[in-house]
Amino acid sequence: MKVTGLEPIKKTKWKVYIDEQFAFVLYKGEIVRYEIQEDREISEETVDRIKTEVLTKRAKRRALYLLSRMERTREQLRRRLEQDFYPEDVAESAIRYVESFGYIGDADYARRYISSRQSTKSAWEMKMALLQKGIAKEEVERALKECAPEQKESDTIRRILEKKRFFAETASDAEKKKMQDYLLRKGFHYEEIRQVIQVPFWNT
Repeated sequence: MKVTGLEPIKKTKWKVYIDEQFAFVLYKGEIVRYEIQEDREISEETVDRIKTEVLTKRAKRRALYLLSRMERTREQLRRRLEQDFYPEDVAESAIRYVESFGYIGDADYARRYISSRQSTKSAWEMKMALLQKGIAKEEVERALKECAPEQKESDTIRRILEKKRFFAETASDAEKKKMQDYLLRKGFHYEEIRQVIQVPFWNT
């Protein structure tokens, strides 16, 4: 293997390319310590040492810091670590580390998300949000069954209308149609919406 590029990010921070592929980011002192020079051979053993002695330790600290700022799913944490230029295997090692202490867990995340939002979001909306956060479909569906087994759409719709100060009794047909379209976009079923806001049978 050969170091084919050193690209500065900051004065003391550099991207290292090996065999024309981005490998990792090191500080200037680390580049000197591991004798990394452009167009110079680098052994697999040295790469492994860099990952073990430098990158994995740094990624673990970064993962803990990120989780201290906000709760994240496994996939969200992975994406963020990769955005910070950590190699895939290093990011995975850091994720397993924080998982071992119970700092992340997609099942618990999904249950907390649903419990805190089921009064203002449809089951479909919560499901789509959790899938986008990288939680497996099976985990999401299990959490929905556990946390919102008897969620009544009509009750959730009424709470949304109260929050928005929407009163079906005094709303015009145009206002009802606008609210209907809003609720449909949020994943509520047409029949449930119609019954709550007394909307005429418009085409959707």
